[in-house]
Amino acid sequence: MPVLVTKLHAPAQRERLVPRPRLLEAFDGLLEPGQRLGLVSAPAGFGKTTLVGDWSSSVANDADRQVSVAWVSLDEADNDLGRLMAHILTALQRAGAPVDVGFLKASGVVAMDVTAALALLTAVVNTVAETAELGGPDAASAGAAGTRRVSGTDAGRSRRWLLVLDDYHVIAAAEVHETIGYLLDNLPEQLRVLVSTRSDPPMPLARLRSRGQLTELRAEQMRFTHAEAGIFLNQVLGLNLEEGDVAALDDRTEGWAAGLQLAGLSLRGRTRAQDVSDFIAAFTGSNRFVVDYLTDEVLAQQSEGVRRFLLRTSVLDHLTGSLCDALTGDSDGQEVLDRLDRENLFVVPLDEERTWYRYHHLFADVLRSRLRASEADLIADLHRAASDWYAAHGSVEDGVRHALAGRDFARAGRLMETGLAQLRRQRRDALMLSWLGALPAQVVEPNPVLSTAVGWAAMVDGDLDAVQRHLDDADRALAAAVEDPAVAAAWVDTDDLRAAPASVHMYRAALAQARGDTDGTATHARAALSLAGREDHFIRGAGAGLLGLASWASGDIKEALPTFEQSVTSLRAAGNLVDTLDSTIVLAGMWVTAGRPSRARALCEQALRTATADGEPYPRATADLHTWLAELALMRNDLTDADHHLATSETLAARASITENQHRWPTVAAGVCAARGEYSRAMDLLDEATRLYRAGFYPDLQPLAATQARVHLAEGDLDAALRWAQHADIAFRDPAEFAREYEHLTLVRVHLALNLTLNLALAGNTATSTVAPGSSGAQPDLRGAMGLLGRLEVAAVAAGRHGSVLEVRLLQALTHHASGDTAVALEKLAGAVREAPEIETYVRLFLAEQPAVDALLRASSGLSDASGVASVTAWWQRLVDGEPTAASAPATPSTRPLHGRPPHPLSDREAEVLRLLASELTGPEIARSLYVTLNTLRTHTKRIFAKLGVTSRAAAVHRARDLGLL
Repeated sequence: MPVLVTKLHAPAQRERLVPRPRLLEAFDGLLEPGQRLGLVSAPAGFGKTTLVGDWSSSVANDADRQVSVAWVSLDEADNDLGRLMAHILTALQRAGAPVDVGFLKASGVVAMDVTAALALLTAVVNTVAETAELGGPDAASAGAAGTRRVSGTDAGRSRRWLLVLDDYHVIAAAEVHETIGYLLDNLPEQLRVLVSTRSDPPMPLARLRSRGQLTELRAEQMRFTHAEAGIFLNQVLGLNLEEGDVAALDDRTEGWAAGLQLAGLSLRGRTRAQDVSDFIAAFTGSNRFVVDYLTDEVLAQQSEGVRRFLLRTSVLDHLTGSLCDALTGDSDGQEVLDRLDRENLFVVPLDEERTWYRYHHLFADVLRSRLRASEADLIADLHRAASDWYAAHGSVEDGVRHALAGRDFARAGRLMETGLAQLRRQRRDALMLSWLGALPAQVVEPNPVLSTAVGWAAMVDGDLDAVQRHLDDADRALAAAVEDPAVAAAWVDTDDLRAAPASVHMYRAALAQARGDTDGTATHARAALSLAGREDHFIRGAGAGLLGLASWASGDIKEALPTFEQSVTSLRAAGNLVDTLDSTIVLAGMWVTAGRPSRARALCEQALRTATADGEPYPRATADLHTWLAELALMRNDLTDADHHLATSETLAARASITENQHRWPTVAAGVCAARGEYSRAMDLLDEATRLYRAGFYPDLQPLAATQARVHLAEGDLDAALRWAQHADIAFRDPAEFAREYEHLTLVRVHLALNLTLNLALAGNTATSTVAPGSSGAQPDLRGAMGLLGRLEVAAVAAGRHGSVLEVRLLQALTHHASGDTAVALEKLAGAVREAPEIETYVRLFLAEQPAVDALLRASSGLSDASGVASVTAWWQRLVDGEPTAASAPATPSTRPLHGRPPHPLSDREAEVLRLLASELTGPEIARSLYVTLNTLRTHTKRIFAKLGVTSRAAAVHRARDLGLL
């Protein structure tokens, strides 16, 4: 992300300022211990920027305070989170904070969402806190990823930092507010934030105020006193007003600095005392009508050329000489800007060289209002001129913005054609969607690149019918160009245009995938691959990925795995890091289907290392990786580790990832809650997941309605589960299709629960049932369930879906037992445990059926030992006790040393933390190596201490060695 250094300078201080010691002293409280936020909130023109600049300058120049200032002047473009964070990061580094911005140079432009921003801020907060905690010359000898090493000189000279965010009212993006709120919630003592704004920001002001962590100034305090107004009018503006005139003008403006300045400019040239008194007497109020009047007075004193310059350049957010010339048609733009600056005519210099300026916001608003009133037909032309200038100077983004503002949609579309590929590689999806959503149909429909891109946008929104329409438009446009080559003359010659035929097939494959049309997915994916060039890595990666997804959806995991691995390779070659990481997550899901969760976990952990290798900001997929690791931990029944990954993912704003992944976080969190018996919370999370779910590129192999039915069964609501079964359009006579396997296995569970309930009711023992009797009159069909399970087993074994085989055989065992065939049931259970490649990774699958498995093993106690009852019972007891279970032989003794074990076993994550505690790493270094915050590390450490019965790190290591844990 290119950084505009002019935004990082406080506005240059005027030689003559009104001294306001009362306000400066009030702000000194921001540096007191425990403070977090300084807030200057007042309407436009109250001198907020001047005051904040004056105070921050005095603080920075006071050697005793040891405070360095990081200044960021905000504008509307900072609603792009990546742009804002790049400027904040650079400002902090320029102020000497331990922050690294090398990634900006390395990657050019950085796409960022809340996921990446919160990860970045976490590392910054940790490193700032660490620098102060360690102190001395070795203060930051160990730098985190995304931070820089700080020398002892740096650490000693500047141990506190003040981050100033000026003009915060221009921020409207929720993700920016969320990110800044997170920073405020987690500020280290060495960092303060100071915000100036026209309106209160959506920050936790009440909470900060109640805790004494907020220093604030508002319009009441910002108003000029009579004495200050006198200094401003007579000394700063050079007027010679009588004390009574000053007081009257101050009263009439209610101490409003901008009103005083406008009045003062209007008074210039009025030499007769009576003219001054008459003007002041006629000046009343401080509403926008008075502003209009004063602006008229100010503009009336300017030359025709200056007035023309002011009006025509008012459409710009930033001003520089050649840009202004492009709008005015003149060649003296820089000279005019310099003159306006010297005359205090509401221009604010943005850099020390005074090359870039901006108008005072209120002044710009009034100028634009006058432009609309006097030359409205000129506004579109001005925006087009600005668009051309920005495009010629390499800023497609600003060029598009002005083209859209000028409603020149054809120009905007052409610029978008040149910029979409770069945005796609950077996954700046929010900006792409805003661009595409602004284009009218008459620009999109005749253009294959834009039609395909808008089709992608409809896919993101879940509107599959719209995807179909836009892809049809793209095909028609391409066909028209074949019939008449002149048609293509209106299109921009880009790689996207050359790849358009392949792209249309690629998105048709995705559309077929979203609709569950496996054959259509494969057909269009092959067509895309046949049309793609050797270097079209993105198309080749996406095409191979969709073929792999089609194979997965059909249950052919043997074909899906190598095909999708090729997709990941191609996407990596295309330079699409985020897509590569997203695809790695899908590949992990395929390995789970293949019965190899450990392989899935290794892939996700390696991808996480890749995602964080270059430091912050982390790619968007980082949060989804943590969500998947949480699901894998849940499968192992390591709920603590699952909590850790879910918390990390939530901190990284996992649900701000691509639309079709947003339901994953609440789904996995619901599984963790259900495992703890928190069924109401689990259902709430699944309701949220249902709301967030969008059909997209990935097959829906675990429908949320079926997941809800499983939770209903776990909490004992058989009626709700039966209602699902009645409306799910599934039956035991169905063919054994992998796409519906999850629903079919859920249906088997419903009939097992129904059978148990009715048997208990017949025995007059409903009080002991874990499932309430159904009221629908439904009857269990165990024979039908057995037939379906047999077909599912055959299909899963043939396709190499060992994860499916294990679950099917477990349910076969429970169904045989429910049918009264205990010996066959035990044989099925023993075979499932013995033949599963990684039985130790499926703990939750078995514990979810614990009452039924317990009943089966109790009924098997009278069988001969030749049936394996002893080995299965021993394995089951270890699993229930939370001890490691062997992968191939349930009767294998535990390999844990015999000389002791903790009373409460450590989770996998706690064992990992324990190993790091035994190393030479510091606490912050351990936190960084685990991708967690210091607070999360402390939580893990406290749990380890409690389980080992110790109170210190050294004691924990000593105790662990005694127990053979290290």
